[in-house]
Amino acid sequence: MMSSGLLIVISGPSGVGKNTVINNLFNLRSQLKYSISATTRKPRPNEIDGQHYFFLTETEFQNRIKNGDFLEWAKVYEYYYGTPRQYVQNLLQAGHDVVLDIDVQGGKQIKRSMPEAVLIFLAPPSMTELKNRLRGRNTESETELTKRIRYIETEFESIPFYDYLVINREIDLTCELIECIIQAEKSKVKRIEPNLVKKILNS
Repeated sequence: MMSSGLLIVISGPSGVGKNTVINNLFNLRSQLKYSISATTRKPRPNEIDGQHYFFLTETEFQNRIKNGDFLEWAKVYEYYYGTPRQYVQNLLQAGHDVVLDIDVQGGKQIKRSMPEAVLIFLAPPSMTELKNRLRGRNTESETELTKRIRYIETEFESIPFYDYLVINREIDLTCELIECIIQAEKSKVKRIEPNLVKKILNS
């Protein structure tokens, strides 16, 4: 029905279950692809360039910023991260639906670069449950958790910028809802291949 794929941005606070949801979506939709990010950090053991990340020097990354080669980018601590524009466009033109797992700042950049992108904000059932999940990781001190919670509160302020809000109460139901969103978006008249109606009429 579509001449190209759908770009889907999924954002949400740490601990909301984005990775689990996205992995389940890949099992449900064979043509779904995950966008590989570019970064200036060094590869970790077993990480392969072009498979896990596109590893660039800082000079290379900054030159690509100047050339407009990223749909979105950010500097996180001392390293740069970004979504390569051409890589994503190649996947979309090949008919693949592409998923981006990025924060709200990146989501806003994507919407400015590609207004046709579909932005989904994944939220927890409650802040109490989210705090319990974060504490259950035992990876941060209470001071660090407090800082993270404050940042999460600012993330929620960006929800009106998104197209959809999905509450992650239960993984299977969440994936079903996102599946419905994807199918509904792919069925919109503005996304349908222009000659489809003629093909139907002439068949």
